[in-house]
Amino acid sequence: MSPRIDVRTLRRLQDSAGADFVGELIDTFVEESRGTFADMERALAAGDAELFRRAAHSLKSSARTFGALRLGDLAMELEHLGRANDLGAVSDRLGLAEAECAQATTELIRLRDGR
Repeated sequence: MSPRIDVRTLRRLQDSAGADFVGELIDTFVEESRGTFADMERALAAGDAELFRRAAHSLKSSARTFGALRLGDLAMELEHLGRANDLGAVSDRLGLAEAECAQATTELIRLRDGR
């Protein structure tokens, strides 16, 4: 059992879309999540709560698709803070989300590769 990934969710996705295609999606998620965090950092620096919210929403949706439920929950918290225009409260949560994303993507790659 993976500590970061709900393996049942990932396996259902692989069963419905095919393991090879899901492997490609995981690679895309790993790459795009870096850009998503960069977007959130830029939005935070600019005080753009709507851009921040949209980036957090995208991360939430993608994370949950792969069974990265902790990351999805953290992204949902960030999305709510963006919606409430409470960007002052996001910096510690953003750091936690980035750390969780790094661990979740490592775990997704491990599971993709069958290790």
